[in-house]
Amino acid sequence: MRVVIDTNCLIASIPSKSEDFWLYLAFINKDFIWVVSTDILNEYHEKLSEFYNSKTADIVLEVLLTTPNVEFTEPFFKWGLVDNDPDDNRNGEP
Repeated sequence: MRVVIDTNCLIASIPSKSEDFWLYLAFINKDFIWVVSTDILNEYHEKLSEFYNSKTADIVLEVLLTTPNVEFTEPFFKWGLVDNDPDDNRNGEP
């Protein structure tokens, strides 16, 4: 299964005592392929730096950049379908 992980889900899955830590465990167990783009990685880094710190953001991105069950792709079409959170459109347009 290939998935795109919302930034808030990533943030919530980091602490080992979090109820969302299962996401991290599923990732390291290679239960899914994590799909990312440059825009997504940039958002992850920005939000992780704000919520935790830049060192944590750097570590998370290093893991994503070096783990075999991460797939890098760039969208070739911007749908612009997300009205309630325009940042999730990944093209910055509502």
